[in-house]
Amino acid sequence: MYERFQASLQQWINFSEEEFELLLKIAQPQMVSYKRKEYILSEGQICKYLYFIKKGCIRYFYIVDGEEKTGQFFFENGWYADLESFLTQEPTSLNIQALEPTELLLISREKLYLLYDQVPVFERFGRLLIEHSFIGLRNKNKSLTNLSPEEYYLKLIQDRPKVIQRVPLQYIASYLGIKPESLSRIRKRLFDNKRNS
Repeated sequence: MYERFQASLQQWINFSEEEFELLLKIAQPQMVSYKRKEYILSEGQICKYLYFIKKGCIRYFYIVDGEEKTGQFFFENGWYADLESFLTQEPTSLNIQALEPTELLLISREKLYLLYDQVPVFERFGRLLIEHSFIGLRNKNKSLTNLSPEEYYLKLIQDRPKVIQRVPLQYIASYLGIKPESLSRIRKRLFDNKRNS
């Protein structure tokens, strides 16, 4: 049950088998399953857990003037928490939704902090996770600022093929900051260019 979880942690930090056993004992990860389109967290709730994606795909999004604005997508073996709400324990302004049947391992904030105190190697993991999240946000903001929607879509095809293969077009359009019709036109233009070249 914990093989992927352990392997994912080992991509971030080095730890012994004894330290991993302590993690399981102290953090007590809970397995929770979600159906397609089911909400994991809704605006106004408090993010009390760090999520490890054992299987599936999730996205986070905001509602702005009644319209969904997708922030990011996460797939199996990835980690996610709404860090602002998780760290401050204030209500979140975003929503987290499963886009496929999804299995998550949940670690509560309280138990994660206990783990940090008792097995310091995992505190390094927490710091690296926050640094990685910060860099991801900066890169997305840079792409949104400096690239046209078509250039950003091409970058997405190159850098994150899973998004193109597994995420419905309406959510990709929302992520790119454009309407689904605009994305359809971009895709048609790219297809026509490729066919004619």
